Amino acid sequence: MGRLIRERFSKDPDPFAEEFVASVEDDERLVPYDIEGSIAHARALSKAGLLNPKEAATVVRALRRIRREHEQGKWKLDATDEDVHMNVEKRLIQLAGRAGAKIHAGRSRNDQVALDLRLWTRDAIDSLLGRLSGLRKVLVRRARGTSDVICPGYTHLQRAQPVLFAHVLLSFHEMIVRDEGRLTDCRKRVDVSPLGAGALAGTSLRIDPRISAKALGLKGLFANSIDAVSDRDFAAEFVFACSLLQTHLSQIAENLILWSSSEFGFIELPDELCTSSSIMPQKKNADLVELVRAKSGRVVGDLVSLLTILKGLPAGYNRDLQETKPPLYDAAETAGASVQALTLAIKGLVVRKVVMEEAASGSEMLATDLAEYLTEKGMPFRDAHQAVARLMKRTATKGTSLADLTVAELKRASPVFEADVLSRITARESVRRRNSPGGTGISRVRQRLRQLSR
Repeated sequence: MGRLIRERFSKDPDPFAEEFVASVEDDERLVPYDIEGSIAHARALSKAGLLNPKEAATVVRALRRIRREHEQGKWKLDATDEDVHMNVEKRLIQLAGRAGAKIHAGRSRNDQVALDLRLWTRDAIDSLLGRLSGLRKVLVRRARGTSDVICPGYTHLQRAQPVLFAHVLLSFHEMIVRDEGRLTDCRKRVDVSPLGAGALAGTSLRIDPRISAKALGLKGLFANSIDAVSDRDFAAEFVFACSLLQTHLSQIAENLILWSSSEFGFIELPDELCTSSSIMPQKKNADLVELVRAKSGRVVGDLVSLLTILKGLPAGYNRDLQETKPPLYDAAETAGASVQALTLAIKGLVVRKVVMEEAASGSEMLATDLAEYLTEKGMPFRDAHQAVARLMKRTATKGTSLADLTVAELKRASPVFEADVLSRITARESVRRRNSPGGTGISRVRQRLRQLSR
């Protein structure tokens, strides 16, 4: 249990307690960041005269060697040394001797771990943004290739109005754009260096934390040492962004699952992304996409876990903060893998154009077009809505459709109807005319695709 810092105690650590408080299992991924932070701190110590140039060079050289050893699998964290910080420092002292023993001047494991987590989160955001960019590009590419395909649009999971399939795909694109915006904004608050805050009160040593912050490429610097070591808002904000992203991915996944079912039959998912049944040889199950849907519960759970850990902490660092690592890591990795899964699914899916367009051709979905036709002729919309509702009731009772009605029958519902109304009762004409800003009109969708291709 941190052999370098056991002098305070008269007894060896209890084996259970030693294992219980150790964080090496969660810390393995922090090794490169802890080393990066230590290199930056060594530069700040050198600038302050606490390491002479030779000592600083020795320390930096040793830290880089530890990084290589870790990358090559020649050196791993030891649970008896409690955490990543004590492991790195112990190995540093072995390699650099007295110079290595100076590295911890002016810092604490409290500001170290806050720094390591910020550096890790910064990279996690960049990685996730890269994957989201790939998903957006696939959505745009598939939308461009289906810009003339009409499908049913749904409300309450009931067919509502005809829309372009590309318009549906671009609605997913808008979700992802917002997710990217949240992550980019979160990154600004991650990009703050806590190094130099010490345990909670700063340090009496004349160390300039701006030096290490600059070396690490961190744009901000802590303003309060107590807040610096206890702040995990950046982690909670990132996990929230991941949970909302995962919610969006779950919604997209649900659509793919429905569309690929025999009840819809709008798309077919790639064979290589599906599984079969152990007993029913005909089955093609969307297991990959189903798991994306399920993992939203996992990431939301990560957020709840993290917020619950933080909610009752007193001011300053508390060991409870050690437990913020697992949900942080899990949310990032789960969201990243889910983005990759949906990217593959959308990239490889087959669009069944004929099935979609047949489903979108039901004249009952054109009722709003008739109401808008009457509105264009000067009828108040509420009156137009009621007139068309009566028509829909009549066709439902007779088991017919709007397409079966003659102009004379339409006129009985409202004398405003004229012969030109018949040209409105097609799905393609309905879509063509919906050119309001952001609408599903063919020209609007193609305009949006041109904007996204710039």
